[in-house]
This record gives sequence, structure tokens and C-alpha cells, in this order.
Amino acid sequence: MVRSASPPVAPTTTCFDADCRRCPRLVAYRQESRHRYTGYFSAPVPAFGANEPRLLIVGLAPGLHGANRTGRPFTGDHAGILLYESLHALGLASQARSVAADDALALHGVRITNAVKCVPPDNKPTPAEARQCLGFLRNELATLTDVRAILALGRIAHDALLAALDLQRSARAFAHAAEHALGGERWLIDSYHCSRYNTQTRRLTTDMFRGVLTRAATLAGLLPIRA
Repeated sequence: MVRSASPPVAPTTTCFDADCRRCPRLVAYRQESRHRYTGYFSAPVPAFGANEPRLLIVGLAPGLHGANRTGRPFTGDHAGILLYESLHALGLASQARSVAADDALALHGVRITNAVKCVPPDNKPTPAEARQCLGFLRNELATLTDVRAILALGRIAHDALLAALDLQRSARAFAHAAEHALGGERWLIDSYHCSRYNTQTRRLTTDMFRGVLTRAATLAGLLPIRA
């Protein structure tokens, strides 16, 4: 069977576009959010954290009442609770809670971004929408030259990272706690997403997540190697 070629990734020379309008469905959805929820950020959400990180954490997309509301990744909804508590427990965040984009939280050696920068309906971007954001992720990865470990939260983030790095998925299957050598002293580590569904169903436990985060931080050189 002959497969049709994937649509080309939109060219971009930046890591972020605060007024990106490449995806009509996402533009319409964030405009609807802006009118429905007065005071929400309702725009593409920028990355947050260290400017020269050793560890890059990549999520799926902003949550409607989380990052889409506050303007900071994993801030203001359930998905960020386990993430920021775990970063704080490892000494990689100045506080355990992330409640607003202008609070005092600081990350140490860590940066958080999303594979898709705009909130998607039902938290499900289409494959075409994910491809439109690849240029931003590709440039971000190229710019962050000190990164030694990348933690992908979920399969969509995993697939986006491999596509942004022009690497084949067939040899690097997604699985919780899987580790993939990327070359250039970089590692990709997979984790189930820290969503409400995954944590409440116990698909992802606190111990599971902190274990994989600890491993990623160790590969990044932010934590000592344990004997």
C-alpha cells in the first residue's frame, strides 16, 4: 500500500510564537476560551524554567483550566501537582506548588515545555496540529545545548520529540521508564503523563513517577549517581 506523505512542518525560526495562528481549530478554541472564561491567558503557552537547563520536561499541551488559564505549563490544574511536588522533593524546584505564573516558583536546572503550545479541545490535538508545532520544539531543542536528558510525559510528547530530532520511532518505542540514547550525550526518558486520569487509576503512582524523574535528573547530571 502506498502511503501519502505527511504534510510538511510549517517553517519557523523561533522557539515560540505568542500569536501563532497556524492551526485554525486551536485558534478558534482559544478565542472561545478567552470569551467564555474572562481573565484566562488563552494564548500559546511559553516554556518555563531555567534558561540553560540540563533537564527538559516535555508535556502534551496546555490544560483548559490549567496552563491555558495561568499561562505557565502544568500550573493551576491537577496535572501539575505530582510534577511540581516531585521536583521540589528532589531539590529541583524552590517550592512544591505552582499556582500562578507570577508566583515565586523557580526551577533549578530544569525547563518545562509542551509538544503543542495551544490548548486543544478535549486535550487531544490532531496529528496535523502536533506537526505544526514541531518547528518550535525542534528549535528549542537546538537552542538548549546544555540539555542532557529529556523527559517525555506521554506518548504524544515522545513521538513529537523523536520527530523534532528526525529520529525513527520504530527503534525507540514508548514505555514508562524506557530510556533511549539520542546521541550527543543526550537521553530520552519516557513516563506516563501525570494526568488526573493516570494518577487516580493508579496507572501512574507517586513512586513510579518520582523514580523516573529521579533517573532523568541523574542522567542530566543534576543528581548524584547512586551506588
